Amino acid sequence: MSQSGDGELHLLDDVGYLLARSSGITVRRTNEALADLGLRVRQYSVLSAACDTGGISQRALSDFLGLDPSQIVALADDLQERGLVERVPDERDRRTRLITPTEAGRQLYAQARAAAEGSSELSLASLTEDERTVLRDLLRRVVTAAVTPVAAAS
Repeated sequence: MSQSGDGELHLLDDVGYLLARSSGITVRRTNEALADLGLRVRQYSVLSAACDTGGISQRALSDFLGLDPSQIVALADDLQERGLVERVPDERDRRTRLITPTEAGRQLYAQARAAAEGSSELSLASLTEDERTVLRDLLRRVVTAAVTPVAAAS
């Protein structure tokens, strides 16, 4: 109930609440879809960025994903222990290590991407294809206005 006592749930008009709630629903569904592959959304995000860029620094990943650098280290360590990524020196700056996918990582990513896309379809089932496109485009604008794109950050 609202504080005004008018019987309306004003949170349903609050963009922050709606984004957080829809994110929670989508993350939960995606984690369920990725479970059989031994991944969760954060691991998938790191693997996705590594595969899509061919190699990305931990700092760029931290900035792009909005995670603390220590979280990126732990996620990369886990993926590396599983043989899905490796850390290689950046040819442009030998002090920087890039997280790059292995062949096994690329293969798992292809499966995980299909699972994640299926999960997104389920989460957005109440929208038409045109509405999904508009939503994705608007959210991409919000996100890219706030963070450095991976391609530029890697």
